[in-house]
Amino acid sequence: MSPTLHSILAFVQTWWVELLCALLIVLVVPLIAGYIVLVERKVMADMQARLGPMRVGPHGLLQPIADALKLLIKEDLIPDNADQFIFWLAPVLSMTAALTSMGAVAFGPWFQVARDINIGLLFVVGVSALGPFGIVLGGWASNNHYSIIGALRSTAQLISYETTAGFALVSGFLLAGTLNVHAIVEAQRTDHAWYIFLAPVGFFTYLIASIAETNRAPFDLPEAESELVAGYMTEYSGFRWSLYFLAEYANMIVVASVGTTLFLGGWLRPFPGIHWLGWLDAAPTILLAAVAVYCVYRAGKQPARVQSLFMWAVALACFVFAFIFALAAPLAFAPLQFMHDGLYGAFWFLFKVSAYIYLFMWLRFTLP
Repeated sequence: MSPTLHSILAFVQTWWVELLCALLIVLVVPLIAGYIVLVERKVMADMQARLGPMRVGPHGLLQPIADALKLLIKEDLIPDNADQFIFWLAPVLSMTAALTSMGAVAFGPWFQVARDINIGLLFVVGVSALGPFGIVLGGWASNNHYSIIGALRSTAQLISYETTAGFALVSGFLLAGTLNVHAIVEAQRTDHAWYIFLAPVGFFTYLIASIAETNRAPFDLPEAESELVAGYMTEYSGFRWSLYFLAEYANMIVVASVGTTLFLGGWLRPFPGIHWLGWLDAAPTILLAAVAVYCVYRAGKQPARVQSLFMWAVALACFVFAFIFALAAPLAFAPLQFMHDGLYGAFWFLFKVSAYIYLFMWLRFTLP
């Protein structure tokens, strides 16, 4: 690790910066989860030749905010025979587990919410495994037949996928020889290969287990809307229901981050050991510029003034970010290399996590 990067990590790991990052996670992750829901609805609509949400804001971009306001002002009911304390605690437990596990996830070579602990990935896996207990407690505390059946299904599923995911992750741990998040990514740089190529069985096993952990189709047995009304969430409404919903999508980010870090090279570009593929460093600039050009083209096709202004705004934002990436490219061999690595590393990490989450959506909409 370079002295400059070491000093940056030392600054980032001061207690007040960690507290600020923790508050940022609490505020930003639910917002991101809400927009993942919007993307999922848009993807589903596109697969079904529909437009999806279009009413609230340009192209429906304010729909998550409208949904959040609706859930916050909606009446929050507790059944008479429910265990009120556990009924209240269960969704909080699921949401807390999802947010806490984000603390040890490294989004780049020098951006991490909490400290760079030696057992970082084990911490993430262990804390995220507490989330399903909120499902079990919520189903039991509801005192409802459908809810308790959903909770029992979640318990049976928990025993199955946690063991499978554990063995799958061990394959990556053995290859890297460490549980430290940064060391795992650097080991893949040293080995000149992502671990998906060295342990493909481990990756695909973890992929299946991660789908089960997030209760996504075809492993949505705890909810099973066609059989159990809404499963363990049958008696929940309003704010508590939204906590369960946000916890599920936040957990998708967590499992995708773990899979990306351990098997997909983390923040490394594809094939980091092959020097003649260095042109891939220009991929962020090219991609953003292409999106900007497309938005300019679409802006001229929009009949409504608001829609046209929105496309121009997106194009301007993409051009600005493309310019920033272009300016950062020469820093790869300069004393400010940490800025280049941080910017491009964050891009590749978020790109891989987004592709991982999109795979979840694609499976849900295409499986019979």
